[in-house]
Amino acid sequence: MRPLAARLAKSGGDMRRNWGNLSAVDLGADIARGKINPVELAEYFLDQIAAHPLGPRIYARTTEGRARAEAMAAAGRAKSGHRRGALDGVPLSWKDNFDTWDAATEAGSALLRNRQPKADAEVLRNATLAGAVCLGKTHMSELAFSGLGLNPITATPPCINDAAAVAGGSSSGAATSVANGLAPAAIGTGTGGSVRVPAAWNDLVGFKADHGSLPMGGVVPLCARFDSIGPLARTVTDCALVWGALAGAPVPDLAGATIAGARLAVLEDVAFDDIRAAPAKGFDDSITRLARAGAHVTRLHFPAMARAMHLAGLIFTPEAYAQWRSAIEAAPDKMFPPILARFRAGGDVTAADYIAAWAELDSILAQWRAAVAGFDAVLLPTSPILPPNAQRLLDDPAFFAAENLLALRNTRIGNLMGGAAITLPTAQPSVGISLMGQGGAHLLRIAFAAERALQ
Repeated sequence: MRPLAARLAKSGGDMRRNWGNLSAVDLGADIARGKINPVELAEYFLDQIAAHPLGPRIYARTTEGRARAEAMAAAGRAKSGHRRGALDGVPLSWKDNFDTWDAATEAGSALLRNRQPKADAEVLRNATLAGAVCLGKTHMSELAFSGLGLNPITATPPCINDAAAVAGGSSSGAATSVANGLAPAAIGTGTGGSVRVPAAWNDLVGFKADHGSLPMGGVVPLCARFDSIGPLARTVTDCALVWGALAGAPVPDLAGATIAGARLAVLEDVAFDDIRAAPAKGFDDSITRLARAGAHVTRLHFPAMARAMHLAGLIFTPEAYAQWRSAIEAAPDKMFPPILARFRAGGDVTAADYIAAWAELDSILAQWRAAVAGFDAVLLPTSPILPPNAQRLLDDPAFFAAENLLALRNTRIGNLMGGAAITLPTAQPSVGISLMGQGGAHLLRIAFAAERALQ
């Protein structure tokens, strides 16, 4: 690699810009205008990752050779006027549960150490075809089974607002790569909130696509009936751009979106139980801003939600344990004990209880769809708590269990009820407001308008 000073001189000083603070859309636009060379951009981010004191706690591994090759190809397309789209030449980070043919994929677990896939995950192939540059793989909660981001097996990225606190999980490194300026956008996964929680705790936008709307081929699974993929970025526009690339589809049109006249429902049941002061204030302030911008805000009561949350324990953990039982029981000593205990709890659920729980949840889902059919989005606090202290989580298993359940409580509502969900930053640090809805493109338009009202 050429010295940074030489690259600065060649690029005419453009490298002195803090590209780490720009959105993916802005970087792509500057590539299109000839203001940024994709090769220099990739080298900038690789340099930042290598020099950053938190780099090893954020990235499990970088893919320098791949990034440089993809950036050179993007530079050639930009020069010849054949860019593949707005993301062509823009670097992205990838959670370490997306298969990469050129680098190990370990999903934050010693059970998968040195696991080397033979091909890229399907969404990574789609993003590469769109011209995106792969920077590397980010740290995550062990096998994606925690919303806290604490992982003493590999690494625990810290929250951007509190170095002693966790970053949220399971897409912890994905969020912190963007928040620390080490990637313009990141790709994560969510089963019960693993995109939205770390996005909220690190003051980012996090979008959980509709289940099944993005291909899961080559993604290390947790619970196939709930696993989803989503981008973490600084803006809704960035999330829409990345989502389109992952799907291999046109980017949703956000032009003209307005919050004025939007029909929004605040979910009253469950979502505010045991909520702490800062998340409550951030949410209330945001609702006030949305109403002032012309949104019609209604309070929605759905008593069956409490029962749905009870059913979650009978549905998530058995599927996760069934997926991983053989690998876990072959080497349980390789796992962080609280995560091991979460998995093993799935073995205590009987087949009859699992089947009955799904039948009851399907009935509740039908009631939910009827209840929210007239709304553009349902709103709730992304998480009822702030990021907890990492050392206390390590020292106190009971505290870990309680905080993990609370961290994921509200986001799990979105997974249980189906559809897409997105979190937006509020005026309170590490506090997000979530919007849930059916249809990712429509929800992104509502979120885009809400983002402007909140700013």
